[in-house]
Amino acid sequence: MIRRLAHYSVRATDLEISAAFYTQALGLSVGPRPAFGFPGVWLYLARDEARDEQGCVHLIGGGSDGARDDYLGHRPESDGAATGALDHIAFFADDWPACRDRLQALEVRFTERFVLGLGIRQVFLADPDGVTIELNFPKGATWV
Repeated sequence: MIRRLAHYSVRATDLEISAAFYTQALGLSVGPRPAFGFPGVWLYLARDEARDEQGCVHLIGGGSDGARDDYLGHRPESDGAATGALDHIAFFADDWPACRDRLQALEVRFTERFVLGLGIRQVFLADPDGVTIELNFPKGATWV
């Protein structure tokens, strides 16, 4: 029934900082977003040529006029200590050496794990709002 992840949304504390993280550290691209009446950024996979899609990450900014809460509903501001019921978001990835170099250059802390039974390298990091992101590099991808 479920075919693939449509997207996930983050209520970003600082929209500019979060957009920079997702584009610079993870290589996503800013793409089209409807005019919802509150700030936001839709991010797309770099290789996603289907711009009629909805992107994979939606960053939601604040709004002084209440348009965001009118559209999405009110939620208390996060203290940044946890992601609530959401544990992490996972992506398939490739070219670990280039990704590692990019994360190190941006001083993004990460943890690596190997899952030998699955033949993957997992890399865990957190976005500026504390959402844990898992990157899965298959054994066939560059692992150096």
